[in-house]
Amino acid sequence: MRTASTCAASAVRGTHTFKIAGYSLHRGLGVGKSIPSAAFDIGGYLWRILYYPDGEMEMEMENGGDHASVFLALVSEDAEVRASFEVRLVDQTNKLSPSVLLSQNTPITFHNNEQRGSMGGDFLQPSAYLLDDSLVIECDVTVLTESKVTLTAFDIQVPPSDLGEHLRVLLEKGEGADIVFEVEGEVFPAHKIVVAGRSPVFKAQLFGPMSDEAKQRIVVEDMQPAVFKALLRFIYTDSLPSMENLDGDEGKEMFKHLLVAADRYAMERMKVMCESILCKSLDVENVTATLALADQHHCSNLKDACLEFITSPDRMDDVMASQGYAHLKRSCPAVVIDVFERAKRSRKI
Repeated sequence: MRTASTCAASAVRGTHTFKIAGYSLHRGLGVGKSIPSAAFDIGGYLWRILYYPDGEMEMEMENGGDHASVFLALVSEDAEVRASFEVRLVDQTNKLSPSVLLSQNTPITFHNNEQRGSMGGDFLQPSAYLLDDSLVIECDVTVLTESKVTLTAFDIQVPPSDLGEHLRVLLEKGEGADIVFEVEGEVFPAHKIVVAGRSPVFKAQLFGPMSDEAKQRIVVEDMQPAVFKALLRFIYTDSLPSMENLDGDEGKEMFKHLLVAADRYAMERMKVMCESILCKSLDVENVTATLALADQHHCSNLKDACLEFITSPDRMDDVMASQGYAHLKRSCPAVVIDVFERAKRSRKI
């Protein structure tokens, strides 16, 4: 895999406007005495503009008292911030271009300790920018946030697993097969280690204490060849037949047989998959037979689905009037009790 990284600095920009009304009244405040703006938040840090009407140092007084000073100050406690800024006078009549008092295009570090939290400079008294004895100072601050390093992976598309396909071909070609299953006269070559690895019942039959490892043929009773073929296919590929390849009732019957086979050979995943398919195909005619099947093979999820279907108020009368329900009462009376108990709980709810 090829990778690349990018370092990018992000920034937060904000503007604060500071209007000084009664400009002439502030003259004579004294050298080193400032008028502060309200604290304003940019980038999660607090800042102030400090305006010195008579200058910040004695130098301005030595120049005839015609200078004032302005500072940008970081006032957040125990902070260290990288920022760029611009402070300017704004003409309130919009006739003059802004007069830049301070400008720092390259970010610098502000520290709020040891009285080093500000940057400033002096300028001539701004008579041209006065209106009704008021002065407007505008300040832009751009705060740099933490630089982020992004790792980019040039991913190579990996094809999906084809293990199941390879095992399917191995099963169909029978290469290296060391066991044959016979079902109603039809033979199915297979590999002992594969079927034993997937089914604890096959494992005990082929490699258990009572097994005959030299045995090369096993007769499977009470199962249709098509069902055993689908069972073997699941063992090798972990997939069931597609419903699209099976006609309605034929498909439902096939998955009932596969559920029985999964229970017989202790293949729990296959059993649950069959339960899931059967619970989606319930109807008034087949639900009682499916319920009996679920009860017989300890399929709790499928049994719950059948009970919920039967006890639904808009279906219960139709189900109880069906021949399947009559057969269920004769063959599985305990399951009928489950139906009535579920119905009773549903009415309480």
